[in-house]
Formats: sequence, C-alpha cells, structure tokens
Amino acid sequence: MIVFLCGLSVGSFLNVLIYRLPRGLSLVRPPSRCPSCGRRLGVLELIPVLGYLFIKGRCLQCRQPVSPRYPLVELATACLFTAVYHRFGFSLAGLGYLLLLSLLLAVALIDLDHRIIPNSLVLAGLIAGLILQLPAAGARWFDLPSRLAPAIPLTDALAGLTLGGGLLLIIILVSRGGMGAGDMKLMAMIGFYVGLRGTAVVMMLGFMLGAITGLVLIAARRLTRKDAVPFGPFLSLAALIEIFWGPLLWDWYINLLR
Repeated sequence: MIVFLCGLSVGSFLNVLIYRLPRGLSLVRPPSRCPSCGRRLGVLELIPVLGYLFIKGRCLQCRQPVSPRYPLVELATACLFTAVYHRFGFSLAGLGYLLLLSLLLAVALIDLDHRIIPNSLVLAGLIAGLILQLPAAGARWFDLPSRLAPAIPLTDALAGLTLGGGLLLIIILVSRGGMGAGDMKLMAMIGFYVGLRGTAVVMMLGFMLGAITGLVLIAARRLTRKDAVPFGPFLSLAALIEIFWGPLLWDWYINLLR
C-alpha cells in the first residue's frame, strides 16, 4: 500500500511535469491552478485521484471539465510502482526501473501532445543512471548486499547507450530527417538502463508497435502516409515490455532462429 501511495504522489508530480515542461513554465510556481480560469486549487483537489472525484471532473468555480488524464496518470504510475516492487523488490535495480518508467510515461505523453522529447528529461535519466552505478564501483573494496547491485554492469549500460543512440543516428542520417534527434537521445537513455540485449529488444518492439499502429490508423483514415507519428510512446512501451518480459522474448526469438 505504501508503494502504491508513493506512486500516486509521483504521478501527481508527473502531471505537473507533463503540462508545464513543454510550455516552458516553472515546475514550482505558481501553485497548481485550473487551466481554464486560473483559480488556485484547494487542498482536497490536490489529493491524487480522490481530488478528481471530489470535484466530479469539473472546476469548482468555472465548471469547465478537467481532463480525466490527470487521475489516469496517477493511477498508471501507482500501478507501475507496485508492479516494479513486486518484480524487483526493494533494490537498486528496482529504483532504477522506477525512475526510468516514470520518465518514460512523462516523455510519451509530452511527445503525443507536442511532438517533442525534452532534453532535460533525457539528461535527468542519464545522470540518475550514472548515480545508480556508483555502488557497483564500491564493490571492488567492500562486500555489498545484492540489493545494492545495479540492474546491469556499467559496461553493458554503455554498450546499450551506444547501440541505441548510434543506430537511430544512422537512421536519421540515411532518412535525412525521417526521425527526430529526440528519439535518438531517448533510445540512448533507454539503452543505458536495459543494456545491449535489452536495447535490441526495445528497438525491435518499438519499430513493430509503431508500424502496426501506423497501418491501423491509415486503414481507419485517421492518418495519411505523409503524417508523422511520434515514436517516443512506442519506445517507452517497448521499454516497459523489456523490463518485465524482455528475457522471455529474447529466448523466444533466439529459439525461432535455431
């Protein structure tokens, strides 16, 4: 329950991040307000999920509808926190995946809304990943418990970063702008957390999910072949799948090749 509640709180912060960061607004000031009339939100309205239910989905002053995305992001983050905790326990690896998935949720929604992937989020993810590698350096001189071991060694993390960022850079150069630099930076960050093998799985799944979604939207006449589809959400979803089921997918793929 504590992990779930922490996830709700982080989800509430992600909502602020998703709304303010691409608009160039401060994450601290002004306090949370109604996007329609500017009224400052009360204490009860700031409670994750329950605040939305309290106002019945409408601003108490102007009665304009409030997007249900806010409680959905909070619930999604809480579910991610709970799933990661049950899968990895109270460990450094689990903390790293919580950071990564929280950033990816924000990145996916910002990319959907604004077609951008903020450099600040990618940089924050890389810095956090490097910090999480520090205890492994101390293992040369001290016996550290397994829960303080990072999910992957630093060499594997750097290999994943190089492969993910390098391959997308090649695609950008070959396609002459057919893919954005933000996607390249995002894939490099993901690669740092999932390693070399995980990067291969994420890229394969990301392109597959993007292609299938694009074909479905074109068939439904929601898009044309000339319309660009943001790739960040597909990479983010692929990274989620890799974290929980990556080894199974890799083994399945290798068995197909035999």
